[in-house]
Amino acid sequence: MADHSFALVPASYVLLLRGPEVLLQRRQNTGYMDGFWVAGAAGHVEPGETARHAAVREAREELGADIASAGLELVTVMQRTDGVGLTREQRVDWFWTCKEWMGEPRICEPEKTSDLRWFPLADLPDLVPAYERIVLAGLRDRSLPMDTAYGFTN
Repeated sequence: MADHSFALVPASYVLLLRGPEVLLQRRQNTGYMDGFWVAGAAGHVEPGETARHAAVREAREELGADIASAGLELVTVMQRTDGVGLTREQRVDWFWTCKEWMGEPRICEPEKTSDLRWFPLADLPDLVPAYERIVLAGLRDRSLPMDTAYGFTN
């Protein structure tokens, strides 16, 4: 009998919005997507916490921003894979937007983040991961479905 099991890795992404702009951080020294501009805050959901709680925690840890749980708006849930064969790992990513927070967002993990900037949704930098670009373009165009997928052939 074939083994069809795989790991499912949950993560939350926080997109702080200021009018038509989104806050992105530039990754460094992580071994994954270094040099790319990514969501202002993101990270794995830890054991025993919800995706919403993970978003609040990541915003505080990575940006020093205090977000009320009720201030998060779920904009899409993305199921993704690397798209190479029968991968043994899939990811489920919750993407949240937030328009109100306490504290000025700043780099709180300088070993992982080289820059933090506001970008117009209509003029994003070239180096944005493809799966995040899908979400940001959907926000810009107001055409983002509640569930999205990336890396699947069917």
